[in-house]
Amino acid sequence: MQAPIPHAATGAQGPDRGAKTPLALFDLDYTLIPIDSDYEWGEFTTARGWTDAAEFKRQNDAFYEQYKDGTLDIRAYVRFATAAVRRQGATNSIAAHADFMREVIQKAIQPQALELVRQHQQAGDAVVIVTATNEFVTRPIAQAFGVDELIAVELERDDQPGGSGWFTGAIRGVPSFREGKVTRVEQWLQARGLSWDTVQTTFYSDSMNDLPLFEKACIPVATNPDDRLRALAQARGWRILDLF
Repeated sequence: MQAPIPHAATGAQGPDRGAKTPLALFDLDYTLIPIDSDYEWGEFTTARGWTDAAEFKRQNDAFYEQYKDGTLDIRAYVRFATAAVRRQGATNSIAAHADFMREVIQKAIQPQALELVRQHQQAGDAVVIVTATNEFVTRPIAQAFGVDELIAVELERDDQPGGSGWFTGAIRGVPSFREGKVTRVEQWLQARGLSWDTVQTTFYSDSMNDLPLFEKACIPVATNPDDRLRALAQARGWRILDLF
């Protein structure tokens, strides 16, 4: 299945695409892959005995419901989600993530999602994955899609003299979550001498949590949307794309 890339005429109106820098922004979980990578990473490491299975599942499921409801405390969640990695240290965690990529993520990456990303790249668009999942989990996934530019939740490291150099459980800078995605994309643009006014932005996401970035995009594409997002997209005349 091929999903042709949208152009200005199919979404929100804006100046001619050729007059601006074309930019394709992709959410990751349930947008490019049909799973939540952070949730699955937690399940994967729990199966390895890194956490108490019953207690981890209870907390993980509760946080996931908060995410879907739009009530997630992202800083509390990141402290929880990185606890096992912090205990295991860099060597064990990196090795486990390589297994996670092979056993879980590679099986979840579907050809139609790869093709969509490739179409944007071949059209000359700048392609960026913008996700609320942390950089440790998502950097290798972005690389598997052939995407070098990743905006993810950045993790603070213990870089003090004599420190571990590993993650502390805190978030560094603005988390790329809800309104924070807009802020982080703005920072990315400014670092390249760009602004919202000089880019023609297409944004793909499945989540109502991404409404702030949908509303900034020239071409919002509700991708694999749930019922709430689908209804909103229909009401606003946004493109709807069912990849999975």
